[in-house]
Amino acid sequence: MPDFDLAIVGGGINGAGIARDAAGRGLKVLLVEQNDLASGTSSASSKLIHGGLRYLEHGAFRLVREALSEREVLLRTAPHVVRPMRFVLPPSPGPRSPLKLRAGLFLYDHLGAHKLLPPTKTIDLTHHPAGAPLKRSYRYAFEYSDCAVDDARLVVLAARDAADRGASVRPRTRLTLAERGADEWKLVLNNRGRRQAATARVLVNAAGPWAQQVADIILRVPLPKPMRLVQGSHIVVRGRFAHDSGYFLQTDDKRIVFALPFGTDFTLIGTTDRPFVGDVNTPAPTPDEVAYLCRAVNVYFRDVVTTDEILWRYAGIRSLLDDGHGKPEDVTRDYALVLDRERKKAPLLTVYGGKITTFRRLAEEALARLSSVLPVKAPWTATAALPGGEFSFDKIDEVLAGLRERWPFVPETLARRLVHAYGLRTETILGNVASMDDLGPVFTGDLTGAEVRYLMREEWAQTAEDVLWRRTKLGLTTSEIQATTLAAFMAQTPPPPSA
Repeated sequence: MPDFDLAIVGGGINGAGIARDAAGRGLKVLLVEQNDLASGTSSASSKLIHGGLRYLEHGAFRLVREALSEREVLLRTAPHVVRPMRFVLPPSPGPRSPLKLRAGLFLYDHLGAHKLLPPTKTIDLTHHPAGAPLKRSYRYAFEYSDCAVDDARLVVLAARDAADRGASVRPRTRLTLAERGADEWKLVLNNRGRRQAATARVLVNAAGPWAQQVADIILRVPLPKPMRLVQGSHIVVRGRFAHDSGYFLQTDDKRIVFALPFGTDFTLIGTTDRPFVGDVNTPAPTPDEVAYLCRAVNVYFRDVVTTDEILWRYAGIRSLLDDGHGKPEDVTRDYALVLDRERKKAPLLTVYGGKITTFRRLAEEALARLSSVLPVKAPWTATAALPGGEFSFDKIDEVLAGLRERWPFVPETLARRLVHAYGLRTETILGNVASMDDLGPVFTGDLTGAEVRYLMREEWAQTAEDVLWRRTKLGLTTSEIQATTLAAFMAQTPPPPSA
């Protein structure tokens, strides 16, 4: 009898989502990730839950409809880390006329299955706050709805839910060998030098950009379909506007660039599409990509963005199904799942592509594919809240008020950050403390020892980088000395029992 029904390689959004769904259906699940959870593409996104407005131009109506429906599902089930955002789209001379834009937005408003968010409207930029940072030549714009997300936290919450439902979640564990038998996979794992063995009835390759390496070196089978790697890069600069809306900006080459509020005082600008060539372990924005993003926003913003003021730059690699399109931006963002049921061999499922927005549907589809080889129960995730999100999306201010009433000594800025990260599980962090001193040392901003201990105990954080750049986004405002102090604290804190 195998140890697990399902072994999943890859702790990004797809792997964590499949693990969560499978564990909730009563399957024995193993999730292994060679680094930290969400340490690859899933923490290098545009931080959006969106339908994909520009995909309408490519006729991807099914993908957009599904993504819009999932946007509503995630807003209901993860209201602490997913929040509504209005986007400003100023018409500009180029390939898309205002009439074409308005028609696309009308379709965008009506493709989704639900109506939680307000529809598109036209705004007068000469009197609207969104017009203040723009050049005066932009007199009006279309304003529509999508959502923002803390991408890495969404991954961790999915993994936490999987573990709460019985899955074995093992970050920093590398699959070093997989032998494919008639009824099971024999797996050899390495966790920081400790060798571990396991068996599983089915193996899922959800390693994203590393899927080719997993197939070639570990599984020793070819990928069933060709994979195309496309890099998307982003930059973060000081804040260019004080409101909570984002900008959806057209470029001369028919692409789109986002400019989004990020953190408390920053603006996030992205993204690019270029073929990726190099080491998948070290993607980085190229000088050309950085210059492209600066040029794109400088067409619109009065306050010029320069390359020497960039505070953070990052790149993620999209592992897409190669559908033969020449331009990277034209390659489908839809996911593909390929099940290999070679005769007298244990099944292998390979995951291509996918978006953070549609991770839950991808997981459902994966379990549907595996229903012929595993005892799969009915789908359940469409209405199940992620950990901490057991409240209505429009009640987060009430959750915040209740927290401050119970712990009045907690500053509002800290309380708000905690609620938007942990939702109702903030209560676990604060516990029975009676003053700020009870929360322990403060490392950077308002990050306390109590929060760090929670992240180590409940969310698999092991390094200062895990805490500062994935569990929180406080790395942007943390000094080297503060990071070193945090690392020392974590080194002295007893590790939690292994999963």
